[in-house]
Amino acid sequence: MNKAYHEKTFKPFKKLLSTVGKTVYQYNLIEKNDRVMVAVSGGKDSLTLLSLLIALRNKSPVPFTVFAYTLDQGQPGFNKKILEDHYQSLSVEYEIGNYDIFSVITEKLEPDQTQCFMCSRLRRGILYSEAVRLHADKIALGHHSDDAAETLLLNLFFNGRLASIPPKLISDDKRNVIIRPLIETFEKDIIEVANHMKLPIIPCSVCGSQEKLQRKRIKQLLGNEEVNNPFLKSSIKRALKNVQRRHLWEL
Repeated sequence: MNKAYHEKTFKPFKKLLSTVGKTVYQYNLIEKNDRVMVAVSGGKDSLTLLSLLIALRNKSPVPFTVFAYTLDQGQPGFNKKILEDHYQSLSVEYEIGNYDIFSVITEKLEPDQTQCFMCSRLRRGILYSEAVRLHADKIALGHHSDDAAETLLLNLFFNGRLASIPPKLISDDKRNVIIRPLIETFEKDIIEVANHMKLPIIPCSVCGSQEKLQRKRIKQLLGNEEVNNPFLKSSIKRALKNVQRRHLWEL
């Protein structure tokens, strides 16, 4: 089943594509002649984002290019050949970098310590450097509205600050611009599209095995509350765009 089929006939794909297009326009995420590096982990979000940005590129009046970048972190069971075949089927430029983050983490952390924080920091640093080397104007990440809600609560509950993940961010050293074209979409819609397209998803072998993860607990909390309030995540999304600063304790 090819990409053109999804664009023309599969309504959930068209819905996501429309939302992504509006998000790109509203937040000025992609500009004329941008070279966009899609950071593809092998998960459903980044793989779906890649397909959506390719579809958007093909119909956008603003010219831009897209390429996929995957970081092989040395995790057990990661089969990069699956992704290589997928990229070739899409006729998209790609590169797979090899950095053994997994060995670094397992050496430095105790067996009962969660690995995601250190893994995320190391991965982010490499992605930023690789984007500069590959002359990318923007780094596209696959975070969606559910991620933003979870991050908001994580910061509120555990870090004592009101912060989430923005649609567009300039890195501290000003070398990179990070964009999140899926930020207005919900995870359930991404899952529906990813399953229908039969994307070659490679789940992280580490994240799902760590029961003490704070994010996992927050995700469960939101899921439980959503049973009683089906509009919960939509409300949180609206709140992130409706900040009333005079009612906060800013110094």
